[in-house]
Amino acid sequence: MVELQEEIGQLKEAVTSHAVVDQAIGMMVALGRVTPGQGWAVLREVSQHTNIKLRNVAEMILVWGHKGDLPPDIRTALEDALDRFGPTSLPDDSPPSC
Repeated sequence: MVELQEEIGQLKEAVTSHAVVDQAIGMMVALGRVTPGQGWAVLREVSQHTNIKLRNVAEMILVWGHKGDLPPDIRTALEDALDRFGPTSLPDDSPPSC
């Protein structure tokens, strides 16, 4: 019975984690003008370059979407990854001059 309860807890956590990552991918698609597959690759790359779990990176990106706060190292890794995967400028960046 305990094993079943543990498995149910793990499945609930996995569903929650998946939703957070999906929302962060959606932000990458909207803000970075990339495909969902590229959005996933951006999150994975930021996670690898900052040595932070992908779910935690996704959570930080969602907080950034709500509050505008993103740690500088995450922002730099995110900008670098988005530069590789698509044309982008993150909010608060100066628009390109014509």
